[in-house]
Amino acid sequence: MKKDNMRIDHDNFELKKEYDFSKGIRGRFYNPKKKPTTLRLDDDILLYFKKAADEKKIRYQTLLNSALREYIQDHAVHHT
Repeated sequence: MKKDNMRIDHDNFELKKEYDFSKGIRGRFYNPKKKPTTLRLDDDILLYFKKAADEKKIRYQTLLNSALREYIQDHAVHHT
């Protein structure tokens, strides 16, 4: 019986007209799949990202991903 009452509550659910996302965090639940790959980088590039990542207390691969993602967003051409 309890299960039926819970179902009725869910069936009667209606969305609000507006929601406040001002305190939301973009990408909070985004978890892209990681692919292992071999990438050959110049020493100075690798050292830069490792040092910058260490200062930010994150992994250098995460910083590289962020930099590449930003580059793509700035330079991507959308084909329709």
